[in-house]
Amino acid sequence: MSFEQAADLLDQLAEPFPEALFDGLNGGVNVLEEAVPDPEFPAGEMYILGEYCDDLLGRYINLYYGSFAALAEKEGWTEEQWAEELRKTLSHELTHHMEARGGLHALDDKDAEELAAWRAEYGESR
Repeated sequence: MSFEQAADLLDQLAEPFPEALFDGLNGGVNVLEEAVPDPEFPAGEMYILGEYCDDLLGRYINLYYGSFAALAEKEGWTEEQWAEELRKTLSHELTHHMEARGGLHALDDKDAEELAAWRAEYGESR
């Protein structure tokens, strides 16, 4: 799937989400071309698909097309799998946004637990 196709698909996938989820997201949802390998894992093992940002530039979500493309190639995704991964990642990052607005951090805690488990699993399999 090309960058343009993925960006168009993301626009379609975002339409059914309630508009209220995007309130306060003044930097919007951005699809960036680069792949972002997780620096805590060997190259090609783990990618960052998206991130919620709340900084001097505002509140925004970045989704990394190159990370999706690298995983799609590695795992042989169909177009339906691309759509599902984009939808899940957008939903995940919107949840971070809503929790941040409410002063909550349950998803941050869950993400940290999952990363710790993956690190432990990877360390055991080496």
